[in-house]
Amino acid sequence: MGKTMWKAAVAGGTAVVFTALTAVPAEAAEGGVAFTRVAVNGGKPIVIGVKDEVEVRASFRMTTTLRYDAGPTVFPYRGKPDSGDTLYTSIITSDCEVVDKEKGICDFKEWLYIDPRHLDFGNEDAGTWQTAARVYLAGDAHDTDDEDLPLQVKRATRVSVNASPEPVAAGRTITVTGRVTRANWDTHTYQGYAGRTVSLQFKAAGASSYTTVKKVTSSSTGALKTTVKAGNSGTWRWSYYGNSTSGAKSSTGDYVAVR
Repeated sequence: MGKTMWKAAVAGGTAVVFTALTAVPAEAAEGGVAFTRVAVNGGKPIVIGVKDEVEVRASFRMTTTLRYDAGPTVFPYRGKPDSGDTLYTSIITSDCEVVDKEKGICDFKEWLYIDPRHLDFGNEDAGTWQTAARVYLAGDAHDTDDEDLPLQVKRATRVSVNASPEPVAAGRTITVTGRVTRANWDTHTYQGYAGRTVSLQFKAAGASSYTTVKKVTSSSTGALKTTVKAGNSGTWRWSYYGNSTSGAKSSTGDYVAVR
């Protein structure tokens, strides 16, 4: 991960530990390897909380007739592919699924892990990263390519809800409260997220989807509060759509019977 002190990659059941990327061998090779069909996390943002290690799945194709010792891997980076910050704690790469043995074409699957409890991981790591692909070749050489694939890394959000009274008479007032919080990777806690526009949504009993009723701005502590008139029985929830550094999240639903 950004400024990580160590990185582990597992390929073919054998663990290989790499040192910091600043120590690049003088004879490091570029060329002779092509990476294609790179996909990371299904094209979705990588959303990370404060405690749980996140698993990011990736896949790619590598073409080379050169002999390689370890990897290959794809990973998020900032700066330069070989000397910038990287964003992972460990990586597991599958064995080669042979596509064309004579041409050296293999398909790989990958499981990349990010642990938010790592000492070098902090709020500054939210935002846009790029994707690099690397393979370590025989003879202390390696090939690293920029895949021109932006990755969005976001701080997880949480949203709570409470609608009352339950039940309620038709035409009376329902008060819907809640709170939106965001992961603080520096303190490993969730904190109130102020000034967020959050949608109050309703799903009538028997319906299959929610409809936005109104939008509310969270307070300085992330609190949400509004009132609506009781019409039909159904479920209320808050929905936050996220931004460039924060993930989208909807609360669970709170059912209110109207009598």
